[in-house]
Parts: sequence; structure tokens; C-alpha cells
Amino acid sequence: MNVQTPRTSGATNVQTPRTSGETDVQVKHTADITNAEESLAVQEAQSKFDSDDATALAMQNTLLTPRFYTTDFDEMDAIDVTPVRKDWDKLIAQMVSDPNKGHFKKNEDWDHVDWDGMEPGLRKEFIDFLVSSCTAEFSGCVLYKEMKRRGNNKDITQLFQLMARDEARHAGFINDALREAGVAVNLGFLTQKKKYTYFRPKFIYYATYLSEKIGYARYITIFRHLEQHPEHRFHPIFKWFQEWCNDEFSHGEAFALLMKTDPKLTSGKNVYWIKFFLTAVYATMYVRDHQRPLFHAALGVDPDWYAHEVYTKTSKLTQQIFPITLDIEHPRWQPTLERLQRANLQIAEGKAQGGLGGKVKTLAGSAKAALCFASLYAIPALKHRVPDSPRLEPAY
Repeated sequence: MNVQTPRTSGATNVQTPRTSGETDVQVKHTADITNAEESLAVQEAQSKFDSDDATALAMQNTLLTPRFYTTDFDEMDAIDVTPVRKDWDKLIAQMVSDPNKGHFKKNEDWDHVDWDGMEPGLRKEFIDFLVSSCTAEFSGCVLYKEMKRRGNNKDITQLFQLMARDEARHAGFINDALREAGVAVNLGFLTQKKKYTYFRPKFIYYATYLSEKIGYARYITIFRHLEQHPEHRFHPIFKWFQEWCNDEFSHGEAFALLMKTDPKLTSGKNVYWIKFFLTAVYATMYVRDHQRPLFHAALGVDPDWYAHEVYTKTSKLTQQIFPITLDIEHPRWQPTLERLQRANLQIAEGKAQGGLGGKVKTLAGSAKAALCFASLYAIPALKHRVPDSPRLEPAY
């Protein structure tokens, strides 16, 4: 059963539950935390408001849901940033200055949200979007926090401490928004119970770099669209997307520098892995976004237009470190994505149907989806020269 919490528009400090003989203990707001440990303490204090349904949704492990990752932390700890020291020090100084401290909290710009009056289908899709986003942000926090805890390399542990701080703030802010709807994700429970997927460090670099850069492209595209069409801003959280995506941008820069320390990561046979991750991330985004038609309609955004905008931005950004980009203008690209989406619908219908007939439908849909992915991967990539310095500044 979901627990309703009071709906307010102002920023308040969170109090831990009071037990007999104790006084209220004031806890920092997640926007003001300086490390991931503080964020977990705040989330623990708020966990009495968390929703079993939202946590169960965040616990799911499917091809389309955010995952928690673990890796070879000793290998990452051995990274030597000397080849990129100049750019590295500039980026770390920028992150240490903490331009977004205190930003991710409700203030006078946080409009009242009529959750009860929201169209039920939109409410469901928007909550799914928020839970998925919260889980993805916290996934990064958990991975980065563990790297900081296990490492001894000062450069690497400092970076991951800073990134864990940012991701923890983002996850806490989303959870704050969810509580207005009477739901929230128990992040401490996720840390302990969610299944972890092992990735080799280089796969962590590719996947996380792309996640951060496509996250920037997604958030800034929505933010700019709503700047021009404020009538479609149906929730105040979108007002915070610019600063949010700038954090994502910085994190992507960090992973670009990490890859720049070892030329083998972006050359030779690893280019095939880069293409695999590019294709997987783009295809997953397309399918996932088409599962939320009411959400995108409320934003006034066509999912196909949105996908192409995000792909275009992400492809331009990834030229900073990847020697290839996907040919999203290829005549086979869009039709294959559409077939992939139809295959995903068939899989969902089969699972809902159940029984032998449903299993056959699910297997048929899975086979079609695999063929679609292979077709996308087979489209020749576009090659380009990688610049000497990978550093970029957010320009969209």
C-alpha cells in the first residue's frame, strides 16, 4: 500500500523518525550533502515514507531497466591520469567548486502538482519515468561510491567521490518529487538487495560514458523544448533539468579522460565494442521511450523526433573520444527501430498472455528483436578523427 505524504511546495529539512526518549534530529537536505554517505543517511531517515510498489519497480532487472554494476576495482585504481593531467586538473577543480550545491531542492519555483487530478495513464507513465531515473542515478552513485571506498589512487578516488555526490543528490531530488505522489524508492534497500551485474572496466567506461552523455542530451532537449513551450511543463522538476544535465555532462567528460589515458580502449577490436554499446544504448532508449506515449504527448514531444534529436546531439558529443558514430541517417536505421519496437510489444503481449501461446509469442518477439539489433549493428559506422584534447563545454 502506498503511503501518502504531506504535499508542500517549500524546501524543508527532513527529520528522522522520533522514538521514545529521543528528540527530533535534523538531517541535511540531499541538495546540501557533500558525499554519498550523507545522502544514504538522509534516505534512511525518509525511508518510512517509501513505497513497496516503487521499490519493487526499481528492483526489476530487464533489458530495459537500469542496473547496478560492479567491476574490477583494482584495475580502475591502477589508472594513471598523467597523459591527461592538464585537462584532468581543470575538470576536478570545476567539480570541487561544486556549482550545483544546494540547487536540487524545492523552492519558490516548485509549482503545486495535482497528482490526484492527473490523468491516470499519464500519472503511471510519469511515475515510471521518475522511478527509472531515480534508479539510474542511484546506480551511478553506488558504483562510484564503491570505487572511492576500495581505491587508493588519489586521483581516481577523488573523482568518484565527487561523481557519487552528484548522483546521490539527483536521486534524492527525484525521490523528493515522488513522495508528493505518495510513492518513493527505498534506496538503502536497493543498495543491499538489487542484483549487481559485473562488467569489465572498459565496458563500464563505454556504458557509463554513453549513459552520462545521452543523459545530458535527453535532459537538455526536454529543457530547451519546454523553454519554448512552457504550456507543456506539467511538472516543476523539468525546471531543474539544465543544471542537472550539466552534472551529467561533467561526468561524461571524466570518463572521456579516463579512456584517453589508454589509446587501446578506443582503437583496434575495441571499436567493435564501442559500436555495440552505441547501438544498444540508442536502441534501448528508443524502445523505452515508446513505452510512454502519454508522457511524451503531455510534453508535446513526438518520440521519433525526440529520439533523433538526442541521437544527433549524443553522436556529436561522442566524437570527442570515440572514433566512430552510428549512421542515424541510414535508410535502414529508422525502419529497423520501428520493427524493434513492434517486436518489444509482441514480447510484452506474450508475457501478459501467459501459457504456451504466450511463450511462443514471447520467443517469436525475442527472435525478431535480436534480428533487428543485428540489422542495426550491421549498418556501416561513420569514421572521424578524434581530437587531441577530449574536453568539451555544454553548448546545447
